[in-house]
This record gives sequence, structure tokens and C-alpha cells, in this order.
Amino acid sequence: MNASFAKESEKTLRDPAIVMAPERLGAMHQTRISFVRSLIRKMASENWKVSQAFWKMNDKGFGTAVYELDASHDIYQLVVFSDAIADEDRNDRVIAEKWDVTFALIRGRVDMSTIEQLRQNVPLQEAGRNSSRVLVLARANKSVRVFEHLVSSLAQGEQPDTAEIARVGYILRTTAVYGNGKFGIADFETLQSNNDFNLTFSAQMCAVYILRQFSLDWVEFIAQQRGGEKASTICPQLKRYLGIGNATGLGMAPYLIRHPRVVDRWLSQREMALASACAQRVNDETVNRVCGLLKKAQTHFEQIITINEQQQALNTECIAQLPMLMTRIRQPFTPFDTWTDVLDSSRDLSLETQEVLATCIMEIFPECVDRFIDKLNTDESLSLDPGVTVKDMLAVMETRYRWAIDVDFSEPENQYWFWYRSQDKEEPRMGVRGQEPGEERELPLDIGRQVSRLYAALQLAEPSQSLAHFLLSNPSYRVISRRVWTMAQQPMGDIQMNVLSQSALPMHLLRCKLSMFGATKFDPRSDRWVRVTLFQGAPLVSDLAAQRFEESWLFPLMPCTECEVTELATCQRGVSA
Repeated sequence: MNASFAKESEKTLRDPAIVMAPERLGAMHQTRISFVRSLIRKMASENWKVSQAFWKMNDKGFGTAVYELDASHDIYQLVVFSDAIADEDRNDRVIAEKWDVTFALIRGRVDMSTIEQLRQNVPLQEAGRNSSRVLVLARANKSVRVFEHLVSSLAQGEQPDTAEIARVGYILRTTAVYGNGKFGIADFETLQSNNDFNLTFSAQMCAVYILRQFSLDWVEFIAQQRGGEKASTICPQLKRYLGIGNATGLGMAPYLIRHPRVVDRWLSQREMALASACAQRVNDETVNRVCGLLKKAQTHFEQIITINEQQQALNTECIAQLPMLMTRIRQPFTPFDTWTDVLDSSRDLSLETQEVLATCIMEIFPECVDRFIDKLNTDESLSLDPGVTVKDMLAVMETRYRWAIDVDFSEPENQYWFWYRSQDKEEPRMGVRGQEPGEERELPLDIGRQVSRLYAALQLAEPSQSLAHFLLSNPSYRVISRRVWTMAQQPMGDIQMNVLSQSALPMHLLRCKLSMFGATKFDPRSDRWVRVTLFQGAPLVSDLAAQRFEESWLFPLMPCTECEVTELATCQRGVSA
């Protein structure tokens, strides 16, 4: 990108106050630079190969499987254990102690003694201990309804009912995917020098992708054991539609608060990618392509089933607005010169609809967008420049942190919640201040309140005084001062949300991070946990090996319906693509 083009793109970057508003973060969608999308591109372009290396299962599907990943620079193996558990033990909450499937991504190959060692620890998850060869440690539960329907149908030689499968969209649902040094596994920092997995969360996403292949092989194996020669396999179109579910709660939310420079890099690069795409000219070809994706998005939302009334309302509103948006874009004598004009014209629509449009614009300009995926890693240090005065800091806070200093934290509703870490699972929790135990263990996630307190203290100081001198007398403000000064220069890092407020919705934080992962089909189960789907519509392992797949799998649709909308292929049950 030349300098003049870069400057033009900078002009179209959305204001941080718009991007970082929690309600907009809670409307984000998968894009081309989401981690699952970038992983699949990397695997395909570098010709990574996935194969089944070991399979020892009984006729009910309980046992051990090992999948080998031959990547560009090393060999890895995913070791999977499936166990019989009672229905009452199948729990998506972090307090669970048993799971249908547990698995670990290992660097290098494993022998039988290593498999046995893993067997003694991986199914225990947090209670086990593993070596630093383990890059990812995770677990998953069956969607019992989809699992039983698939196995039963295939065992009888029939294809499953697509509508029944679409109600969930996956066979297995992960409930935690650890890749951060917990419980003896490799620290995240070790991957920064790993050329296969140095992109953000790529090792975790790869483990989940291979687990998807296991889930497909697993149900076909059990169906064959049950039905014998008459058993069938899943048609390729339906296989691609089946992703991996994920159940995520509060444990994910603090990451976005604790790693502001990471958040800034993720969102600033996403906004730069969007600006680069939006700078392109509107013409008949790009209008047709964007409107084709908007139509696909409309059908995608129509097919989503959620028990959450608020999400249902948001989806319904988006479904109603997308045809209006398509008509607006297609109108004759269009006033739109660039896609920035189109995006600006959508401001009267819901945030959900606006962000769908942004995603679709990014999708059709890969040459503008894809290069930003390599720029998502960053240094996380926070620092103060020498010579900063109290006046300098106040000016920065009044410019960038109005969202915090305008909050009256003396009002009980503005510090209603406190966040703490549970002793048993070491996972974040929320409690009502003054009513629930744990307040003495409050986590320092109250960035807004800390900023407010720093601002009040600085107002009492001499404006010309050096900030360093102020902090010598007030050392409790050192950490928040470093954060404020650093993040003022990186304004898409601090989410503009008071997480202590009685009205705070952690779901916005979860949606933001999950969309960067590449999740689809958001199904909130409360304001504190959500079910989503990963890799739904993604190419299969066999597609990557054959270099035969459609790279764009945005807004996945039920088989047959997708073909009607996109006219990409003829879909017939049981017939290979």
C-alpha cells in the first residue's frame, strides 16, 4: 500500500468512540482476518496435511484417537480421549469434572507410553498435570440430540435431517481451550518463535479444527459399528456445515481488559482493513457481490435458533433491515462513490446490520484485507514518557477517557458489581458489592474507576509538576498512569465500558473476542455465557488436501439452501461435491 493510499485510508477510520462502544463490540461478526479464517488460509497455502495416525475405539466410540498434523516447520499430534459419562455429568460450566471428550495438541509425535501418561492427566483437565510439549489442552461435550440423530440415521443407511442438524450445527461443543501455560502446558510466549503457530490463538484454533474432523469420523465410526454394511457416511455438503460448538462464560471477558494493547492491535488492524476495503470504488460488480453476501446473511440469520429473546429481537431486526439495505445499495443513479459512502449511509440502521455490512465489504476485497492478519501480534508493555507533566496527563484523559471520568462512582449503581476469581477453578466471577462474599478478592478490572480516581487526584496537584514526581508521592497510581498514557496513543485498546455498572453486559466483551476468533451463530444463554459455532461451513481436511474449496465461507447456510442463494454448486444428499 503506497503512502498516499495509506493516508486516504486513515481518513476513513471510524472514530474510537464509535468502535469501542460496548454495544458495537457486541455486534461484531466474523471477518476475513478472524483467526479461524486466517488459519485455514495458512493451512491451505502452505499445504499442511492432517491424517489419522491412531484409532482405538470400542463399538460405542469410547477410546483413544490420534491425528497427525504435518505443518510447514514441525509435526504435531492431537490426542483425543472419549469416555462414557452420565447425562447428569454433562455440564458446560467450568465447575464440571467430566466431559465426553478431552484432547491435547502435542508438539512432535507421541509413543504409547506418552499416550498412557496423557490418558492419566488430560481427562482430568485442571486437576491433571502435563508437560510443556502440550501446546493446547481442552475438552468438549456432545450435543446429544445431534449426535444421536446422526448416528441413528447413518446406521440405517440414511442421511440425517438437515433441519434437525441445523438447530445446533455441531456434534461437539468445547467448554474450555487452554493454551496459556496453565496446568504445566507450554506458555503462550513459546509460540511467538514458532513459525507454524505464531499468529494469535492459531494453535488453539488448529486444535479445534482437527477436533471437528474427529467428530465427523467419530459418528461415522459408531454408525458403522451399529449398522454394519448398510451404514452410510455424511454427505460432503453436510460435513462442511457441521462445525464445532463452543460454550463460553465470564472467563473470557477479563482478557480484553487485561490486554489493552492486544485489543488495540486487533481492532485497529480490523478498522484499517475495513478502511482499505471501503476506499474501493462502488461499481456494478462489487454491488452484486456485496448484495449477494447480504442476501446470504439474511438467510443465515433466519436459520439461527436462539432461546435468548434479546438476541432473537436483534436478529429479527437485522433480517428486516437487510433487504432495505440491499435496495438502497442497488438504487439507480446511486450517490455512492466509494464503499465508505455506503457504510456511512447505514448509520440509521441497527448496529447488527451495520456490522454485517462492514463484514461483507471486507469479504469481497481480499487483496485489501488479508495482509493485515500478519500484523495482529504486538508488544504488550505499558510505559510513561519522560518529561510528562500533570497538565499533560490531564489533557490526555480529558481527550481519550471522558467515558470514565464522566462517571460518578459515588453512585451505588456505578460500582454495583465486583469481579473476583473462584478458588476452585481459578475462573472469574461477578458478585454484588456489599451483598455477596469475595469482595476482598476483587480483581483490578475496574479501569474506569481507576481512571476516575487518578483524574481526581491529578486535579489536586500542581499542573506544572512532573508526573514522575506526583507518582513518587502517590505510588498507587503508577499502574493506571502507565496504562492511560500508553493507551491514549492507541485509542482502540480500552473498551469504553464501566464493568462495575449495574447495567454492564459482559456479553458484549464475549461477543467481541469470539468474533475475532471467527465464531458464528451467537446464542446467549444469559448475560454471562453464550454458545457459538466455530468452523461452520469451513473446508474439510480433505478439501484442503485436494486444494478444492471455496475460500469464502462467511455466514454458513444449511445445505441445499446455500446452493439456492449462492448458486455455487448443486447439492444432492449423499452425492459428493
